[in-house]
This record gives sequence, C-alpha cells and structure tokens, in this order.
Amino acid sequence: MTLAAPQAKTRQPSPSERLELLCDAGSFLPLRSGALSSSVGEKAEPGDGVVVGAGRVGGRPVFCYAQDPRFMGGSLGEVHADSIVRVMDLAGRAKAPVIGFIESGGARLQEGHAALGGYGRIFRASVELSAQVPQISIITGVSAGGGSYSPALTDFVLMTDQARMFLTGPRIVREALGEEVTMEELGGPAVHGQNGVCQLVAPSEADAVGLARELLALLPQRIGEPAPVAAPAEATGDDPTAPVPAERRRVYDVRDVARRIVDGGRLLELAPRWASNMVTALARIDGRPVGLVANQPWRFGGVIDAQAAEKAALFVQACDRFRIPLAVLVDTPGFMPGRRQESAGVIRHGASLLRAFAGATVPRVTVVLRKAYGGAVITMNSKDLGADMVFAWPGAEIGIMAAEQAVGVVHRRRLAAVDQDGGVRADLAAAYAEDHLTAQAAAASGFIDQVIAPADTRERLGWAISSLEDL
Repeated sequence: MTLAAPQAKTRQPSPSERLELLCDAGSFLPLRSGALSSSVGEKAEPGDGVVVGAGRVGGRPVFCYAQDPRFMGGSLGEVHADSIVRVMDLAGRAKAPVIGFIESGGARLQEGHAALGGYGRIFRASVELSAQVPQISIITGVSAGGGSYSPALTDFVLMTDQARMFLTGPRIVREALGEEVTMEELGGPAVHGQNGVCQLVAPSEADAVGLARELLALLPQRIGEPAPVAAPAEATGDDPTAPVPAERRRVYDVRDVARRIVDGGRLLELAPRWASNMVTALARIDGRPVGLVANQPWRFGGVIDAQAAEKAALFVQACDRFRIPLAVLVDTPGFMPGRRQESAGVIRHGASLLRAFAGATVPRVTVVLRKAYGGAVITMNSKDLGADMVFAWPGAEIGIMAAEQAVGVVHRRRLAAVDQDGGVRADLAAAYAEDHLTAQAAAASGFIDQVIAPADTRERLGWAISSLEDL
C-alpha cells in the first residue's frame, strides 16, 4: 500500500491506511469496532477516535493503533482509552511489540475525569509493557498534554517533519506567560530532536513507517529474547582509519569509521541532534544487531559532557534490556570541565553512564581508536568496569592525561627550574608518552586485552560478540 500522490492540499492518510502501510501487505486486521469516527466525504473508521488492531511487520506479529484527529481532534475519551489499553493488554499476553500512531489533542474535555482516568490507565499499561515487549511511537501531527506523555513512556519516539508535541499549547503559553510562540517553536521535531525526547525524525509518514520497520527489525520480539540475526553484509570500505587525520588535534566524523565496520555501512543513529558529541546507533556486524556507542571528535573534540553521558547511559540501558550487544568506539580527551558542567550535574550523569555499563549483562566490546584519558577512559566501558574485551589501535594513547599536561604535574619543579624551556618539556612529554600512554604499554599492564590492526576491527568485533553471545 502506498500513500496518495500529493494534491493541491495533500490528503492525510486515515488511521486504517497508516496501519496498513506499517504492516506487511494484507496482514492488518482491526479489532474493537465501535463508534464511528469520520468526516464528511471520507470513509468511516471504527473506534472512538482510534483504530486498533494486529498485523505483521517483517513477518513478525505486532499490535498497533492509530489515533484519528478527524474525530474530536483525536482527543482521548473513556472508550478511546479502553481500546488502546485493550490492544496493549493483548500485546503483553502475546509478547508482541506495540506500535502507535499518535495525534491527539489530549484528554477529552467533555468527559472530564473519565478521560483523565483513561490516560492514567494507558500510562500504567505502557510502564508494565516496558518489561515485556518493545514499544514504538510515531507522532504524525499535533499531540498535546497526555498525547505527549504517552509516547514519552515508550522506548522510541519517531516524529515527522509535520509533527508537533507539547504539554501545553501556544494559546495557554500566551495566556499564562504572555509569551508568543508557534507550535513548531514549542514542540516541533527540531526542538525534540535536540532535547532527546525524539530519537528519529522523518520527512514524511511513509519515511517514518520505513524507519519504524527498520528499527523493529533490530529489536527482539519480546524482552528476554535475543534480537533477530539477519544475513551478513559486507562493510563499505576496507580501511577504518581512512577518515582519521594523522594530526591528533584534527577532528573527524566517527560515523565514517563505524560505517567501515558495520554491515552495509548502515547506521540507524538515534537522537543524532541531541548531545551530538556522543553517537548512539543500532547496526549489524556479521548479521547480528549491535548497539554502537562512540565519542564524536567532530563535536567538541569528543569530550564527554553531562548531556552526552545521559544520552549514552539511556542507550546502554536500552540495549541491555533488549539483549543487544554493545560495541564501544573510544576517542575522547576526557570530561568537559568548568562551572557550567558542574552545575549541570556532570558528576551525576557521568555516574549514570558508569552504572549503566557496569550493570549491563550483554556482551560489551571496546575499541580505543586514537585517545582516551582520565575518568573518561574508565567510563567508556573499560576492562576494569566489566567490559568483556578491550582492543586498541596501535597509535592509540591511553592514560590519566595527555603527556603535555602530565609532565606539567609530574615534573613541575624541574620545569620551573629551567624556566619552562620548551625543549625540555617536549623531551619529558615524549618520554612520559612512551612509558605510560602507548597502546602497547596499556596492553603490557593488562589495561587492554590486545592491540589490533585497524583493518581487523570489524573481524575482531564480530568474533568477540559472536563468541560472547554463545557463552
């Protein structure tokens, strides 16, 4: 099934059409027919402003629902809530994922407490489902109030470019605060893509459905099962070091390295606009789904700040819950210093990332690409934190701090005596780096397991993950 061709004013697909587009051809079956929701000249839809049902995605059973903004703005009433809770209950029993198309004006004012109670039941059902199956929300239009909380409780939120999501709309903001703001400025995908509420943004509903299907293919059918394995595909490019500059101070895009490691060069990056100095993505290596966590030197030199730590911690926890092995690519000078970061709770968020890695039970493999210093090298899935295997490229530097800064502390008095002579400092830095910072020194001390050729990175990651999964 395809969306209708654009007209002078593009007709939005009906809820049933959205669900049929999501599911494999001919597999969607509606449930709970009730009151009719329709507008003049359009086909009536079953349900009190929502269509619910079951189908298959990639041959796998799913339960799904789509709200109908044509019926009272997609607002949620008691019967509407009953339908969603019913389909979530069935998903829990069948241990099948749930996918919802969200477009709602929030609780239905005409129903008062019954509408509020309906949202409470949906929230509780979603939290209970989080221990059983994956949940994906696709925001297709304007969603306010409970219509924004509901998707935020699910595992993944996708927004189209036309979607808007907020707790209180522009009119209430204007009345309460005297602030003039548009719906896009208040809750468009640019806003929620940067604050981490939304993990994926698509230009159209058809594209959003495609991303949801791709995402679902990388997730397990139920919590506790391994994610499905696909046929392996070759990586794009043979040399993962090609994007990495020879000069250590120059930046590069770590995603270009990752694409040379994963199957088909395909990364499904999650929340790319939020804390972009940390990359979180789903991919495959030798057909097996992996969760990729990587410092991004292209942004702030790969330094870890409070938001980056929070983003990575949430992703690691999600991968652990979905039994998706973790591949960690490290290139960071450390944590971001300064008053602003301390005020932002970088200690708390950094500790959350430590807790996430240390508590993860899935296979965890780390590769140090270029540099890793201080607390950041520990936090990024170090061996002593519980990583199953840690590799490093031959030119990687690993230690407490960079050589220039280290000799300024270790040899402070000597450097002061020679009046900070540049030649002496350079010689001391070179000697310190040779003794303490090389990948070979880290391997000799047992801090890493093995120094590997960059060209072998994909093979070593694939071998490690498959070996650990079989244990």
